[in-house]
Amino acid sequence: MIEGILVDGLIFAVMAMGVFITFRVLNFPDLTVDGSFATGAAVATMCITNGLGIFPGLLLAFASGAAAGAVTAIIHNRLKVPNLLAGILTMTMLYSINIRILGGRANVALLRVDTIISNVIKLGGSIPREWTLLIFMILFTGTIKVLLDVFFHTDLGVTLGAMGDNEQMVISQGVNPKTMKVLGVGLSNGLVALSGAMLAQYQGFADANLGIGMVVQGLAAVMLGEFLFRSNKIGMLTVQVILGAILYKALMFLGRYYGYYINLTPSDLKLLTGILVIISLSIAKTRNTVGSKKWGIK
Repeated sequence: MIEGILVDGLIFAVMAMGVFITFRVLNFPDLTVDGSFATGAAVATMCITNGLGIFPGLLLAFASGAAAGAVTAIIHNRLKVPNLLAGILTMTMLYSINIRILGGRANVALLRVDTIISNVIKLGGSIPREWTLLIFMILFTGTIKVLLDVFFHTDLGVTLGAMGDNEQMVISQGVNPKTMKVLGVGLSNGLVALSGAMLAQYQGFADANLGIGMVVQGLAAVMLGEFLFRSNKIGMLTVQVILGAILYKALMFLGRYYGYYINLTPSDLKLLTGILVIISLSIAKTRNTVGSKKWGIK
């Protein structure tokens, strides 16, 4: 049980790191996530079922998500469309595109084909399936985290982070903020799509509706992680996101399996997610108000 929650949370954490980039680093509320998550799942599934291979499928899934994010940023930059509306437009278009990727079907199963999950289980040998998957996902998500930390310590990554705080400062340094938005939103949705590709292989199918509500879930994970401890270092911030994703999945598990004591059904889980976000926002606002009064800031 615990192993399953951790595996699910670690897969989910990759998506949450993508949401963290847009919402916290870029200050760019992006709803493309709901579409790009399913796009990654669809691309990886069709690559695997058509014999292209697992790793090319994962790379193409990341690329497809990055392309979707870039489209959102370009709509925002070129057409001066507000970022929320640009994300909604891309998300809406992606639903039809995902159906086409899946060959005109709403879902495609990964039956009788090798996936990264089935191969990992085979490599585990006599090790229990749950522990094999947990070890693999720790390595996989840990690698993504380290690569992201390294990126944000490069000049390009530092510039990307600075733009979210002060766009005018970035402009004064001769950097085009539009290019930075395309890069940042593209990277974010690339990670989201990669998470979708992993989840499709873990669940054994891809579905065009797989990403519904994913952006809210990712935001809930980011906010839950922020309450665990405070830090302004990117390495610790990504740890926050990972722990928040695991905590979110644990809360959903408790709601799904023990919620009947308070008449909570699986259909109420999205309501629970929304309540978690509202509570997180309220606590964050209270914390900021208390901090301001403490230091005499008004």
